[in-house]
Amino acid sequence: MSTQFPWLTVLILLPLVASLPIPFLPDKYGKNVRSYALGVALTEFALLIYTFWKHYDLTDSGFQLVDHYAWIPQLGLNWSLAVDGLSMPLVLLTGLVTTLAIFASWQIKYKPRLFYVLMLAMYSAQIGVFVAQDLLLFFTMWELELVPVYLLIATWGGQRRLYAATKFILYTAIASIFILVAALAMAFYGDTLTFDMQELGLKQYSVGFEIAMYSAFLLAFGVKLPIFPLHTWLPDAHSEAPAPVSMILAGVLLKMAGYALIRINVSMLPNAHVYFAPVLAVLGAVGIIYASLTAFAQVNLKRRLAYSSIAHMGFVLIGVSAFTDLGMSGAVLQMVSHGLIAASLFFLSGVAYDRTHTLMMDKMGGMAKQMPTVFALFTAGSMASLALPGMSGFVGELTVFLGFATSDAYSVPFKVVIILLAAVGVILSPIYLLSMLRTVFYGSETAELSEMTLSDAKPREAFIALCLLIPIIGIGVYPKLATQTYDVKTVEVAQQARQVLPLLAEQPLHFSKPNLSFPTIIGAETKELTQAIK
Repeated sequence: MSTQFPWLTVLILLPLVASLPIPFLPDKYGKNVRSYALGVALTEFALLIYTFWKHYDLTDSGFQLVDHYAWIPQLGLNWSLAVDGLSMPLVLLTGLVTTLAIFASWQIKYKPRLFYVLMLAMYSAQIGVFVAQDLLLFFTMWELELVPVYLLIATWGGQRRLYAATKFILYTAIASIFILVAALAMAFYGDTLTFDMQELGLKQYSVGFEIAMYSAFLLAFGVKLPIFPLHTWLPDAHSEAPAPVSMILAGVLLKMAGYALIRINVSMLPNAHVYFAPVLAVLGAVGIIYASLTAFAQVNLKRRLAYSSIAHMGFVLIGVSAFTDLGMSGAVLQMVSHGLIAASLFFLSGVAYDRTHTLMMDKMGGMAKQMPTVFALFTAGSMASLALPGMSGFVGELTVFLGFATSDAYSVPFKVVIILLAAVGVILSPIYLLSMLRTVFYGSETAELSEMTLSDAKPREAFIALCLLIPIIGIGVYPKLATQTYDVKTVEVAQQARQVLPLLAEQPLHFSKPNLSFPTIIGAETKELTQAIK
């Protein structure tokens, strides 16, 4: 058992336990319930900040704030929690986005008790995913998070909410089976039975076994990230989900997959990562191009933003595949940056929907005159999304580019192709985002809107947007605000991946046919050896 105060256990259980009294609170119009839920979220976020400020060492790359208890010994399941540079910034991101999403839920009048219970339960599960150090516990938290999202979309979504919610749960739940299967296979591999992630990472797996496990995890995490062509659930979920749920969906849930990809695939299965890294780079570049082009065809505001999210998450894949400190740092920075940017844009799209009662961009138009504050905030968020210098989106994408370009793991032609494809996506994003702004705020005013009086952003709405935009600008101007929280850890992960690189690059993996192999990655040491042999 842990001898220190169980900070992480308290952080996980607080929102869940605090949600239990909500059904019994005296409240006729939902005001008491929403104030209570917001109070719980603020308390949780304040406790997060206090815990990491007082008890987390930024210079330590190891696991900190460790909580370890035997939970179900017969199944080998332990309540094992810890935080490091990979998880700490994402836990803070979860706290900020979820707290603001609850504050953004002021318009919820239908079944408010159930809504806030689900939001707080989801809060607990999200933090649990980022701090779980037992693979079976990680799977449990991953699954628990799916249920509230399904119910939130199915109950408070748009006209096609049941279709979108069902599609979401089918994609993500079926994909999650691969996490369980791979976790069991890794736990039973060898002489010891364990689900502890650190112990699993120390096991000596055969390369073929690692590739099978990597494939299973990649499929599960690829659906949630989402990776092309496993992405089709996301536009439907975003277009039908209420704005607060879209904020969490884009700001936190997609980042869970990126985090898991680094934590499990890269850190625990480094041998297989050498073979899959080129595949990740190609999938990332293809996803950037495909999603950027598809965004042009979307007339639904939230669907266009959803495809923008898919494109931006492609940079995470490229950064993960780079085998450099900069590349891994860029992947984490891109996740943090996109979490803030996407949450702000989806929130503001909800503000626009509250006034116009439509998400069809061709039915909006001319809104800038009546809603100048919303227009200014939406423009700022869009500028960050298209990677305007001085904002976090620019720093994240630039770091990924530099990390991949300076990698000695790939041939020059391969790097040129990937970088050019990603650069095309960078060029396309301003086009579809600026055209979105032009259509929504400066397009021809429709007859319906001309008869309506559209109110500008309320102080609460402006406050929520600014709480997201301020760190976006802060990170863009001074990236160390974010990078100092994880740099020590990302450097360690990248070094571990590079250690395996020259060993496996000399022996490409072959299957039944002699000429069938994965794309070969050439390390610097292998290049010298090859030249010497020639």
